[in-house]
Amino acid sequence: MKNFSKILVASAFGACLALSAQAQKPRSADGEVILHAWTWSLDTIAANMKLIADAGYDYVQTSPVQACYVGDGGGPALFSEPGDSVQGKWYYYYQPTDWTIGNYMLGSRDDFRAMCDSAYKYGVKVIVDVLPNHTAIDHHAVLPALDRAVGGHDNLYHASGFTPIRDYNDRRECTTGEMGGLPDVNTENPDFQHYYLQYVNDLINLGARGFRYDTAKHIGLPSDPLDARSGQNDFWDVATGRKGVKGLSMLMPDSIYIYGEVLQDRNVKEKEYAEYMDLTASAYGHALRHVIEAGDASVEDLADWRHPARPDQLVTWVESHDTYCNAHESAGLTDDQIRTGWVYLTARAGGKPLFYSRPAGSTRENYWGTNRIGRRGNDEFFHPEVVAVNKFRHAMASQPETLRYSDNSAVAEISRGTAGAALINFSQKEQKLKMACDLADGTYTDAVSGAQFKVAKGHISGKLAPLTTYILYAR
Repeated sequence: MKNFSKILVASAFGACLALSAQAQKPRSADGEVILHAWTWSLDTIAANMKLIADAGYDYVQTSPVQACYVGDGGGPALFSEPGDSVQGKWYYYYQPTDWTIGNYMLGSRDDFRAMCDSAYKYGVKVIVDVLPNHTAIDHHAVLPALDRAVGGHDNLYHASGFTPIRDYNDRRECTTGEMGGLPDVNTENPDFQHYYLQYVNDLINLGARGFRYDTAKHIGLPSDPLDARSGQNDFWDVATGRKGVKGLSMLMPDSIYIYGEVLQDRNVKEKEYAEYMDLTASAYGHALRHVIEAGDASVEDLADWRHPARPDQLVTWVESHDTYCNAHESAGLTDDQIRTGWVYLTARAGGKPLFYSRPAGSTRENYWGTNRIGRRGNDEFFHPEVVAVNKFRHAMASQPETLRYSDNSAVAEISRGTAGAALINFSQKEQKLKMACDLADGTYTDAVSGAQFKVAKGHISGKLAPLTTYILYAR
């Protein structure tokens, strides 16, 4: 294995990126947007970087890029069924076999570097999905270098790392037990932390500027029970740059954006996790989808973020790859419905919205579409209404929000001070609108369709097409 700790800032390219990132002042959280380029290859992301930037995304999030389990003969299918001519499963890259850059599904280390070069050129920051919590279900597939780095295969796992979790609300089981057949890594082992941190720093040197921690709630906090093989629960201090391990520390901690997949449930220590990173607002996504399905904003209180962390600490979504894939919880929603939710979410102040890119060719009858890993997702990520609200969010950064709903709860209005407003028709019927508004009196033209709305005496009026959104700016 290369000694990455000796080459972390060796390349002029990496050093230049580090200085540039430190010099740039990030937009406020109120103005940032993430594109989840799910199952896109690194080459595909790089080839579409200008389109991503032009569509108003500040970050592009990759799927996991570490070495991973080679299942179904290394086939490129997103999800194959028995008897399919092409095999493969998207979730194999969520089964690490080593923490080095590059895998057969998404691309090589050189591909990652090239993608980051493209991102830097267009002013987009790269978030990498990382998952130190577990290895492949077939733990014998773990590569020898990883076993050697941690002092032997047994030292890679918690003492209860092969004991299935029975109660996900029991913190000892949740943070030290086997989740869904995935053996639980001893993330508190200093040898593992050192090895993993070399991977993180290599990603940063090549241009990564953020990390999404998969299954973050399964990695213990300082207040959690200790595993028999763990001396202290300090992984998050190491992973977020608060402390070093064996002479190595995370690079550029003040310039790296980190959020964790801490799915909400009973007995989840959201406040303590929020001391380390931003968190996923999974309960809010569920509520928003309920409104979308009903076409009626009165079925949920969408003003409530349903989270103890501050709104500016939340990553928000209409759907995630898990809600789309695992039980197809959100996969039945049409692209039009997803778009109405996205405009509502992104026009709001607070949060950092993440747009999940559905597979190319997907329909409500065929969730997998063209069913190939590596291809660009469908065109929704740059739909004109999506682009319009992404840019609206940037323009409205730091403006206060006011939420209003029509008398029949079919239409939502989000005013951002007196600078602009977004209108969302959640229903599948045309709506004739008249409701209070903060914009000055006058005529306003939608940024996409050209539809006009009039404001007079503090009320806005006009017509909204079914499942359509409108972006209005004060002159």
